[in-house]
Amino acid sequence: MLALLSLGLGLAAAPAAHAQGVLERVARSGQLQLIGPVDVPPMLSLDAQGRPEGYGVVVANRVAALLSQAVGKPVQLRYEAVAGAAQLAQRLGEGKAELACGVPFTWAREMVVDFTLPIGVSGLRLLAPAGRFTGAPEALAGRRIGVVRDSLAETELRGMQPAAKSVPFADPKAALATLVAGQVDGVIGDSALLAGLVRQQRLSGLALTPEVPYERYAVACVVPENDSQFRDLVNRAITQLLQGYLDGEPQSVAEVDRWLGPGSALNLSQEKIRNVFDSLLMGVEALRPLPAAATR
Repeated sequence: MLALLSLGLGLAAAPAAHAQGVLERVARSGQLQLIGPVDVPPMLSLDAQGRPEGYGVVVANRVAALLSQAVGKPVQLRYEAVAGAAQLAQRLGEGKAELACGVPFTWAREMVVDFTLPIGVSGLRLLAPAGRFTGAPEALAGRRIGVVRDSLAETELRGMQPAAKSVPFADPKAALATLVAGQVDGVIGDSALLAGLVRQQRLSGLALTPEVPYERYAVACVVPENDSQFRDLVNRAITQLLQGYLDGEPQSVAEVDRWLGPGSALNLSQEKIRNVFDSLLMGVEALRPLPAAATR
């Protein structure tokens, strides 16, 4: 299955969104503000020149392109790092940002931001030295297992194996560093994020288990609440990207495969990606370019 990363578990209550809609703000500024964590590959990270890159940026660029058409002027994508989910919700609610991508859906979050169509699915798995675990919960009893504090992984570990010794960390990178140092036996977290960090740090000898994640969830982009015009535009951008991949459109295939497909940190087969994208688009109309004759 296609796995993407989590931006954190909880969102604090956000201030009321500005009366001015996103399209009005973008038409005035010529900018689309993307926010999110600074180092969460393959969704979002910085390249050697300090520019944002990743699957989330691919989606955001598609949104910016549609916005440019909608407002009749070029739209520049800008990125701002945020420390956590509460700050993410606050900046969206205050009208200081327009978009974040890679957020798992929860009803609590839906109360303060609006979710778009999913851009993928993710799951919780265990990262540990290869051969140490199969992923079976019973094997975690008495073991020191790293989790991000107040995350879905921490809750899941407590529920499936209360005899495990949960060791909380501020973020996945800190948990991974402790695993590498041999201070914990394993780390439970978002499988895509963990795979991305392992590849980024060029680590070897680690494996993710079990084959089927402990828990699965959809991830999407989030936008300011109660702005249906902008949300509809983002949904169209997502649909065009996913449909383009299904149709074999070269740019869509290349952009997605770079971050999720064969040879990437996730190393997913194109067949697996197509199966997920096909299921995500079951409830919406396909968006395909019309032949020139049909547009007259």
